[in-house]
Amino acid sequence: MTTTDLTHYEFEDCLWVRCSGRGSFVNSPALKSLADKYMEGGKSNIVVDLEICPGVDSTFMGTLAGLSRKASAQGGALQVASPTQRTRAAMESLGLDMLVDIDPPDAPWQADIQARRYKLAEQHAPEAAGNMADLSELERTRHVLEAHNTLRELNKKNDETFGYVCETLEEDLKRHEQSPN
Repeated sequence: MTTTDLTHYEFEDCLWVRCSGRGSFVNSPALKSLADKYMEGGKSNIVVDLEICPGVDSTFMGTLAGLSRKASAQGGALQVASPTQRTRAAMESLGLDMLVDIDPPDAPWQADIQARRYKLAEQHAPEAAGNMADLSELERTRHVLEAHNTLRELNKKNDETFGYVCETLEEDLKRHEQSPN
């Protein structure tokens, strides 16, 4: 199974990733894979375009937060373009606006955002790399746990909100690691 929700293009100034479906635990591994590969090349400016993304879940937001931290540590930034009001509110409620630049009006890409989207539309098939279905159960659990732990670190409210989820995922990890399979 693959996802067709993400398309990407490496522009001179950034990696542009456009999410055309819901940003979720299903396609967040693909986003992480694309961004990690890009950053391995020494580049660290990433734009995630959410203009036609109807919503995001906590795993996707935790993945964004983790990638933002990594990009920042390398001297770059992760920015989000054109989220819906609902998505922006969800991101702000978890404190991502303190870590991720959400639709920054002075970003250089704002001047040619439509041209960038057009370039993406010219691409053949959307990228499908590192989707949840491609991961083992252990890898899926680790990915979701990492995303939620990142959210927990952002603020006390998130720690309380996602504490039980993380405890449950950690127990699942222990069971998987102890299983002979």
